[in-house]
Amino acid sequence: MIKGTIFSGMRPTGRLHIGHLSVLDNWVKLQDEYRCFFGIVDWHALTTSFDNTEELQQNIQQMLLDWLSVGIDPEKSPIFLQSHIKQHAELHLLLSMIIPLSWLERVPTFKDQIQQLGSQGKDISTYGFLGYPLLMAADILVYRADTVPVGEDQIPHIEITREIARRFNHLYNTDIFPEPQAKLAKISMLPGVDGRKMSKSYNNDIHLGSTAEDILAKVQMMVTDPKRIKKTDLGNPEVCMVHTYQNIYNLTQIEEIRTSCKAGQIGCVDCKKRLARSLDEMLVPIRERREYYLGRPELLREILAQGAKEAREVTEQTMTLVRAAMNI
Repeated sequence: MIKGTIFSGMRPTGRLHIGHLSVLDNWVKLQDEYRCFFGIVDWHALTTSFDNTEELQQNIQQMLLDWLSVGIDPEKSPIFLQSHIKQHAELHLLLSMIIPLSWLERVPTFKDQIQQLGSQGKDISTYGFLGYPLLMAADILVYRADTVPVGEDQIPHIEITREIARRFNHLYNTDIFPEPQAKLAKISMLPGVDGRKMSKSYNNDIHLGSTAEDILAKVQMMVTDPKRIKKTDLGNPEVCMVHTYQNIYNLTQIEEIRTSCKAGQIGCVDCKKRLARSLDEMLVPIRERREYYLGRPELLREILAQGAKEAREVTEQTMTLVRAAMNI
């Protein structure tokens, strides 16, 4: 039995990596429980990169390939480009007429990102950046989604979406929009191979299409116990990045690896090779599905076209109700 309706999306800003797997695996499971709509939110990518769009179309294709490769099923859940569904923009415009400016300025991530991105030299003094929580709310409400899978850091965005739904319903004496509930997901925050946040810009990520050679090269970059020089030296797994990954991706061997490391019975080179093999085994089926879709560009276009068709049908029903409520 279907529990409700979900909308979720990601910005196409670069290749997805293994740090995204916890989110994507959750999406795959939710497909069997909810009516899901998954959007590649390319307009959102412009909020911080409006002056750098050369790779946008390539990033869109890579994201679509990554979603399909992990098991997002277009037969169960429409996959589409946000910019192909103009109802997102229409609802965003109409909601912008009723939302107080102070609501947008108080979103915690707004102030955080102003400091973070401003320090990187990005020009973010735009309405698009200030208004992205409103566009996000429109993305959700235009499907009348009642559930949104998020991590804890995204709860403020769900709260403002609920407030906007409540305000619209009150102003126009209607019940068009449900107040969506956050469905908290346990999202593993995986560091990059150098210990920093995993990011393409740092070249410390292991992307979902990585080959066995790519994986081994990245694993070899990982810093191990700096006090351990020889294989026979007693190791401290707690200060080793390889151990952090082994603890996630090599659970069947983790106790033996930890014990052997502490006893000086396994060297760092062998430990890294074991991790690389485990990561490769995990990514083989993902890589194979990716190659399947990569060789079928026409199928990719059909998936997006069909997803857009289904999304438009639902969103136009919503906008018909919205226009009537607002007498426009």
